[in-house]
Amino acid sequence: MQLLAIDTATPRVGVALGRDGRAVGEVALIGERRHAEQLVPAIEYLCREAGIGLRSLAAVAVGLGPGLFTGLRVGITTARTIAQALSIPVVGVPSLDLVAYPLRHTDRLVVVVADARRHEVFYAAYRPVPGGVQREGDYAIATPAAVVSDFDARGEEVLLVGDGVLAHWDVFLTLERAERAGPGAAYPSAAALIELATARVEREEFCAPADLEPLYLRRSDAEIEWDRLGR
Repeated sequence: MQLLAIDTATPRVGVALGRDGRAVGEVALIGERRHAEQLVPAIEYLCREAGIGLRSLAAVAVGLGPGLFTGLRVGITTARTIAQALSIPVVGVPSLDLVAYPLRHTDRLVVVVADARRHEVFYAAYRPVPGGVQREGDYAIATPAAVVSDFDARGEEVLLVGDGVLAHWDVFLTLERAERAGPGAAYPSAAALIELATARVEREEFCAPADLEPLYLRRSDAEIEWDRLGR
């Protein structure tokens, strides 16, 4: 079974092709709001180099966010379009899960923090379990200081990861009993998406392209500005 995986929830465009649950090729590009320019050429390049045609795909997998509005729209719209054109299902996986999953072998509580701009972050906590990670609580949005206060009160050993940690390191360095994962682990992994989505396809946990919805935790800047102007 062959899958295409896409994640554009952060400034990084991630694309992977997988066969039987393993990534056979991956492309990652950081272009700061150039998702629409980078995504389709990245897919075309990867298919060409891996020798896998789109018509051989069994499903398309995509990161659902939370994340940057423009990036999410590009990735989800592209996934829908490809799946509809090929008459194949689509699998959506929250993007914070894709940051946490590669760290499943740690003995610490994994805290994924993604930059939400406007001095806020998206975050979620994950407990390593046999074969993966299990999320504790809901996906949330808060200020970096509020996240530090939350996990400081727990008193647990935590592993901080995500581009939100990098963007607000002056705040997160105050969190006691915390270790920071390297910048190479800061963004959603398209290879992790291949693994997680393949298992879901095998369990038939997918949806029709038209039913795919992004995970938004707040309104877009345009909507907020529209309300501010009283429109």
